[in-house]
Amino acid sequence: MIEHTLTIELIKKAQEGDDDAKTVLLEQNSPLVKSVIRRYKNKGVEYEDLYQLGCMGFLKAIKRFDGKYDVKFSTYAVPMIAGEVKRHLRDDGYIKVSRSTKSLASKIAIFADKYKGIHGISPSLEELSKEFGIERQEIVFAMDSSKYPVSIYEKDDDKEGSQSLLDKLAVPDSGGEDRLNRIILKDLIESLEAREKKIIILRYFRDKTQSEIAKILSISQVQVSRIESKIIEKMRSVFEEE
Repeated sequence: MIEHTLTIELIKKAQEGDDDAKTVLLEQNSPLVKSVIRRYKNKGVEYEDLYQLGCMGFLKAIKRFDGKYDVKFSTYAVPMIAGEVKRHLRDDGYIKVSRSTKSLASKIAIFADKYKGIHGISPSLEELSKEFGIERQEIVFAMDSSKYPVSIYEKDDDKEGSQSLLDKLAVPDSGGEDRLNRIILKDLIESLEAREKKIIILRYFRDKTQSEIAKILSISQVQVSRIESKIIEKMRSVFEEE
């Protein structure tokens, strides 16, 4: 608790322009930055550059952090650090994926089309896993690698009255705080586990039913419902007033 209190004090000083406080926070949280950027190694960016990007994201987290939302600073900082690296990797469009992953994604798509033509439905992850002899997680990664990144502001222009995820979560417009709320919500989505994020994308951007999502992920509809409720509750709790 003492450590948390000291961190909050340093953040306040840093937000007031105290460069020494920023330096101390960076030094204390260097292991955190390194742990986040480690997952982006072998992406064509030198480690030192990744570290600098991570530090930039960390400094942004310091600048934007607001203790009244009752979120631990480290929890808030992680998606900010990762987001800075991802933005850099997406500068030329999208995160680069290996040739082997692209090839696998293409083979999966061809097989899925043939399967649907024969059976009238898309193959499940379990069926794809057996067909290609690899784990379901690898199937999901390969399939996702061929998709465009989804924005939390994206709407389906083909549907009248469509809403973005932000609209569906019903985050209240609090005037000057609305921009900060959106930043925090975006970071929360980035911090979700792979399966949680996939459920949110399928449910709110692809208009899939819980039953359809259950088939895609090879889990029960009840599990999808519970996970979705847990995600939404987690997001909403950040915006609850103390």
